[in-house]
Amino acid sequence: MHEDPHEDYPAAVWLRDNCPCGQCAVPGSGQKLFGITDLPRPDEIRIERAERDADGGVTFVFAPDGHTSRFDAAWLADNRPGRRLPYDDRAEDAKTLWQAADFAGGVPSSGWNAFANDPATRAECLESLLAQGFFLLRGVPVRQRTVLCVAEVFGFVRDTNYGELFDVRVEEDPANLAFSALPITPHTDNPYRDPVPTIQLLHCLANAAEGGDSGLVDGFHAAATLRREQPGAFDVLTRTPVTFRYRDAEAELTATNPLIGVDALGRIKQIRFNDRSMRPIATTADDEITPFYAAYRAFAELLYRAEARLDLRLEPGDCVVFDNTRTLHARTGFTASGHRHLQGCYADLDAAASTLAVLRRSPN
Repeated sequence: MHEDPHEDYPAAVWLRDNCPCGQCAVPGSGQKLFGITDLPRPDEIRIERAERDADGGVTFVFAPDGHTSRFDAAWLADNRPGRRLPYDDRAEDAKTLWQAADFAGGVPSSGWNAFANDPATRAECLESLLAQGFFLLRGVPVRQRTVLCVAEVFGFVRDTNYGELFDVRVEEDPANLAFSALPITPHTDNPYRDPVPTIQLLHCLANAAEGGDSGLVDGFHAAATLRREQPGAFDVLTRTPVTFRYRDAEAELTATNPLIGVDALGRIKQIRFNDRSMRPIATTADDEITPFYAAYRAFAELLYRAEARLDLRLEPGDCVVFDNTRTLHARTGFTASGHRHLQGCYADLDAAASTLAVLRRSPN
């Protein structure tokens, strides 16, 4: 070992807080065995001695408590403060933004049996979900409630006021326009919840109607375009609170958030867009209302562009799985006399990301 007093190490308190030794962290999970108040005060912690070993790792002795910590060189390189922006797999940096023409060669898809039984195929589909915002399964058994089985392959079903699943078909007196034959413009589901369900699944059981085609739109691509072409409008939509509400005989749900959600670094992280459930703007000053509506319209025009929309006709046995915080979905109108029946459910991105991470580290 040799001591290098001139090495530019991270701050002593940062190193001490991230000590990987068995006294400080659980082996394997890395969960900390102490809290910040168990350490000396931040301005008291200092590196008393630092020694680098032959593998490039560094052992630190800290004052004033004399604690010893060893860090691998690779860990220090990957986690050093300021080396790179914090990675966020929900933010735009981790996504592949797209328009419809990008799928001229075909959409991310798989057969049901391969998805359910082959870990490599499942990983490919989940990678598409996280990077591109969706994937399509073919040959899913045309049976009631099978959509729940699809969700349970990679995660957990999120129960809502609609139940563990919901039927998308024409109802006589629908409380939600999804249960009519009317066309529906691109939107995200459930913006009146916080948090929203982050994954939506739609499984086609029947589609003999004229019309009723589905459409997907990359909301992150539209938001990034708005930021580039109209930065003022983008700023308005990231900071103006918008209230969404849904109510029927058994539920009353309300949430208030901007149409475009960004993280602390300003990266696009979530889209909430549903004009059917948007309530009157109430918390914006009078002189800000018209600029908000101008920005809102500009964003809608980008979302509604023909080149933005990927059209899909779901046939019986097809199941589309998409990121409801990013990928807007739409539908053309159809003849109410023609039989069209989809079953849907919700799940969450954290479970899908966890499943993919486990699949990636598996030797098989």
